[in-house]
This record gives sequence, C-alpha cells and structure tokens, in this order.
Amino acid sequence: HDHSRHATPVPAQDDADAMADGEVKFVDKSAGTLTIQHGPLTNLNMPGMTMAFNVQDPAMLGRVKAGDKIRLRVEFVNDVFTVTRLEAAN
Repeated sequence: HDHSRHATPVPAQDDADAMADGEVKFVDKSAGTLTIQHGPLTNLNMPGMTMAFNVQDPAMLGRVKAGDKIRLRVEFVNDVFTVTRLEAAN
C-alpha cells in the first residue's frame, strides 16, 4: 500500500476528494461562522471533528440551519480555516 499521498495536500481541482460530509451544529451570522461536525478533510489532512469555520461567502450562512446534513470543502485562507464550498447532502 502506498501511503505517501496521506500527507500530501490534494490539488485544488480535485474537488470530489476534497468534499467532506458534515452536519451543521450552529450558525452564527454575527460572527460569520458555521459550527460543523465534519468527517475527514482530506485536502487538509485533518481528521473528523466539530469546529467553527469562517465562510468564504456570507450568503452561505442563510442557506443552512442547525441539523442540516451538508457536503463541504474547507481551505486554509489567510491563516483561517474557511468553508469555500457548501452544498446540501444527497
């Protein structure tokens, strides 16, 4: 088994691999954050956990509510973990 890819960030164009499953726990419109319980974020080599994320587009905050199942992409933008893609889970 080749494990060399585990520590290597996934290229930005590899969106299918970089989307993670999650559940919205809290929407904080005043802070511009979503608290999300997420699965592994493969592009960041981060295990699943619950944490608050900034959002790239403030409109994302109005599209979800606590309890929603989502698919998301998180990137490290300006030294902050930021949701850059968000969609309803199928």
